[in-house]
Amino acid sequence: MAFRPSNKDIFGLIETCPKVEVIQLPKSYMCTVSKSILMFLGMQRIKLIEGDVWGHRKDINEYYSIPSSVVEKIRMMKNEGKSTEDIEAKISRERKLSPEMVAYILTKETPA
Repeated sequence: MAFRPSNKDIFGLIETCPKVEVIQLPKSYMCTVSKSILMFLGMQRIKLIEGDVWGHRKDINEYYSIPSSVVEKIRMMKNEGKSTEDIEAKISRERKLSPEMVAYILTKETPA
């Protein structure tokens, strides 16, 4: 999310997008998330990670979805035998995603 979410925003997101698995917030917003929301996200098995969405225009869209092409590239690199660290570094640099988000995609979306 590219804005400071209130509890209502989080509940609205989960209601609108029931298949959401991870929410990324900028570091400055992480400390403002209430304990009740952290507990709610834990019960919903939604991971909250820290990171900025670089190059994202906050005045146009308030959220960003990871394109399927990024997930496919991560799968391809993993199948080629690239190390986790190499994949995280390359995808983070190319797609301007936080390394933590790339690591999440690696563990969630690619075969072990």
